[in-house]
Amino acid sequence: MAKKEEKADLLENAEVLQEKLVGVEGWFESNPKTSIGIVAFILVLIGGYFGYRYYSSSQDNLAQNEMFQAVRYFEADSLNLALNGDGNALGFLQIIEDYGRTKAGNLANYYTGAIYLKQGKFPLAIYHLKDFSANDLLVQARAYSLMGDAYMEQDNFEEAARYYDKAASHNPNKEFSPAYLMKAALAYEKLNKPEKAKAAYQTIIDKFWESSEYQNARKYKARLENNS
Repeated sequence: MAKKEEKADLLENAEVLQEKLVGVEGWFESNPKTSIGIVAFILVLIGGYFGYRYYSSSQDNLAQNEMFQAVRYFEADSLNLALNGDGNALGFLQIIEDYGRTKAGNLANYYTGAIYLKQGKFPLAIYHLKDFSANDLLVQARAYSLMGDAYMEQDNFEEAARYYDKAASHNPNKEFSPAYLMKAALAYEKLNKPEKAKAAYQTIIDKFWESSEYQNARKYKARLENNS
């Protein structure tokens, strides 16, 4: 209560506020070395913050420029060149090593995970995809789905279903979510969990009836119901 009254005095009484300011000024005058040290420390913190921001931004620009050719190789399905570089342009692996803390370095993990998945190197694919995170909800959902694919290829249906569910529930949309749900349903069927598989099919039927997966979802759900 006393603290509230003191705060009110500071806000409403100019004389009280002046006394407080005079007290602070007096402390600085009587402790010049300490006050100078505090001010210097604050300036160092501020300078360090803006210095890091500038350094981080310049590093990200460098990484994006370096990554341009690797992306071109990826799009051309020249996966080894995309991954390891061509002797002039860096590959995704070197970009991760040199610029791992940048946005471009983060994205390089996504590309690297996708490449290892195509090459059948599933543990490496999972490793890099787990290191990737995106503010773009569609890309993050796609990364979850790719992890599901990698686990599925290793017959780890439990983890596959978990990541397909994450993909489907991450910013649900009619373009991609039905496909993720179909994958989740298949993983649940592999796990002999027909009720969860039927639930995934039913979500497609109820929420994504305009999708290309709708008819198959109805058919597969009916099959499970007939077999139960």
